[in-house]
Parts: sequence; structure tokens; C-alpha cells
Amino acid sequence: MLDQRIISLYDEYTHKPLSRKEFLKRLAQLAGSTAAAMSVLPMLEPNYRKPEATQAGDLFTEYITWPGANGEMKAFVARPMEEKPYAAVVVIHENRGLNAHIEDVAQRAARAGYLAIAPNALAPLGGTPADEDAARKLFTELKAEDNLKNFIGVFEQLTPRKDCNGQFGCVGFCWGGAMANNLAVNVETLKAAVAFYGRQPDAADVPKIKAAVQLHYAGLDERVNGGIAAYEEALKAAAANYELYMYEGVNHAFHNDTSKARYDEAAAKLAWERTLAFFEQYLKS
Repeated sequence: MLDQRIISLYDEYTHKPLSRKEFLKRLAQLAGSTAAAMSVLPMLEPNYRKPEATQAGDLFTEYITWPGANGEMKAFVARPMEEKPYAAVVVIHENRGLNAHIEDVAQRAARAGYLAIAPNALAPLGGTPADEDAARKLFTELKAEDNLKNFIGVFEQLTPRKDCNGQFGCVGFCWGGAMANNLAVNVETLKAAVAFYGRQPDAADVPKIKAAVQLHYAGLDERVNGGIAAYEEALKAAAANYELYMYEGVNHAFHNDTSKARYDEAAAKLAWERTLAFFEQYLKS
């Protein structure tokens, strides 16, 4: 098991303006040497291109585009092969853009009987770069108001589809978890919003939430967890329909099975089972 200080350093690197040079320098200090740091690095950095993450199997899949607030938006779509109306689940990526891992998560939702759509927030800026540092830099260039408009626009794209029945849910991870919370605030037609270790919305906006909300947090994720108390207090005050789960002893991004150091199989499996049960209750009943 990796030193928790190393995992915390990687979390700082992926979420704060910490250069790769500085990250590697501090990693070498914690690991004991540059060589040791290089041996640890593959455990920290996700392997998004593992083959199983790109197999659609018996699903119908496609990519769609539409005009966004700041350029052309693009999304990966997956659903069961039978063409009929399904409840729709918007799958929202981390601060890397749309990649094979998130497409895999969308396929999992599709296999559970949903029309899954995974938009790429970076599409208007040219798409997801292969280099993670470049992807994270692009996120700093996105405007929050454009992002929100683009993700609200996803539901406008879903409405006229013959394979959508008008029941809307969303699930997001990290950056996408924050967006899932924001969509709960801003999309009145949303029935269910699931946020994995995502930043919380402003407490003043919580009374606007009409959707049922399910929240998943990692016990070791001090950066995100600092906002839980205020969010939960606001949810209670607004008499919102919500569920909150804390997974003790696991790290931020514990659901991402392409990251060896942070992935926790037991917590990920339980959280996903809870997610699907939540969608079953609010999107299919």
C-alpha cells in the first residue's frame, strides 16, 4: 500500500496548480529517490486505455455533436440494442475530459437498461488531449457559465430522441460530481442526481433542488469533505430528498478502476450498486 502522503500529493497535483516538475520533485522526496518515484508513478496515474474499457459488446453506441455555448459539443452515447424509449442518465467525467474509462462507465449504465450519454466538456476546446497535464490545463480555460449551459443543453438534445422516455438522471465523478450537484440545482426536470466526491453547490442554491440526490464521499478526501456539513445542513433545511454515504478508509476517486493507487474495489462496487438502485427507484418507478 502506498504512503498516504504520496496519494495526497497526487490529489494536490491533479486538482491544484502544481506543475509536473514540482510534483515529481516532491514525489521523489517522499519516495526516497527519483528511481523510486518513477516506480510509483504507474500506480498513481490512471491507465485509461485498457482494452476492456472500450468494448461495447451488445450495446448500441454512437457519438453525437451539437452547438454549445462556446463551440461544438460532443458526447458518447450507449444504450441497449433494442430501439425503444429508455430513461436517460448523463455520465459526467472527471477533470480529464471524456476518455475510455468514462465511456466504460456509460456502458455500465446502458447495460443496466438506460440511455447513457457522456458529454465532453473539452469538446469546444478541441477535445480531450492524450496528455493529462494538457487536459487539466484546458479545464482552467473553461468558463463556469459556459460549462453549465453546455451540460444543461444535453437534456435538450435528449428530449426529441425516440430512444428517450423523458426521465432524466445524472451521475458525475470529481469535477463531474460537482457538475451533477449543479445540474440538480439548475435542471427542474432532473429526477435523480448522483455525485461521487464532488464539490458541493452554494447552500443558498440548495432550495432550488427538485431531484432526489445521492452523495458518495471518500473518508480520506479532506479537500472535498470540508463542504459536506454545510451542504447536508442546507439539504435538511430544504427538506430535500437525499442520501449520503461515507466510505471510510478510501481515497478520492475510489470508483476509478484505472487508478491502482486510489481504486477500492469493495467501495466502488457498493457505491455503484447503490447508484443503480437509486436510478431504479427514481427513474424507472
